Amino acid sequence: MNGYTGQIVAGLLTTMEIGLCSLAMATILGFFAALAAVSGNAVARHLTGMYSSTIRGIPDLLLMLILFYGGQIALNKIVEALGIQTRLELNQFISGFITLGIIYGAYFMETFRGALQAIPPGQAEVARAFGMPPFKVNTRILLPQMIRFALPGFTNNWLVVSKATALVSVIGLQDMMYRAKLAGAAAQQPFTWLLLAGALYLLITTLSLMALKLLERRFSMGVRYGSHV
Repeated sequence: MNGYTGQIVAGLLTTMEIGLCSLAMATILGFFAALAAVSGNAVARHLTGMYSSTIRGIPDLLLMLILFYGGQIALNKIVEALGIQTRLELNQFISGFITLGIIYGAYFMETFRGALQAIPPGQAEVARAFGMPPFKVNTRILLPQMIRFALPGFTNNWLVVSKATALVSVIGLQDMMYRAKLAGAAAQQPFTWLLLAGALYLLITTLSLMALKLLERRFSMGVRYGSHV
């Protein structure tokens, strides 16, 4: 493979790192945004609705470029306003996963909101009536069920995020796609190296799908589908 295999493996590790960091941020952002979206606060619901509509209505590549370059400009404007005579350059890795986290946080928000709304409200009311404190109501009754309802959508979102990591190559991060393009150009075999990158992305999504299906089965133990009990 003309000595470029090690470069592709290094790019694969970078892709996995940025994918997992993006997943963590999107999950946290999406969860708290979902809580705000189903809360009784009209302002919170309005803001989360605007966030979801805006993010999902603009192409991911355009958002990546806007947030990466616009974020640097905004950061330097703030630094300048504070009287600090230093020009800051955002790290590509950090910028990449933060941008992906913001983008896909909107999708995770919708997943978690649907999961929260799918839980019968009477269960929490009964638990409170028996004197169960709010923390235990949330962690023992609502959270496990929310996870079960959210896992199918969570799985789909992660599969999209794992492929969307290829977008970070446009801001110069040397992920698997970036290195595959370089290897293809250097070896004058672009199709071969891009095909290898595609096979590795497929491997990531296949293994992820298998693992998350097992997790979904674990959280569905004892559930009788089709039953309204």
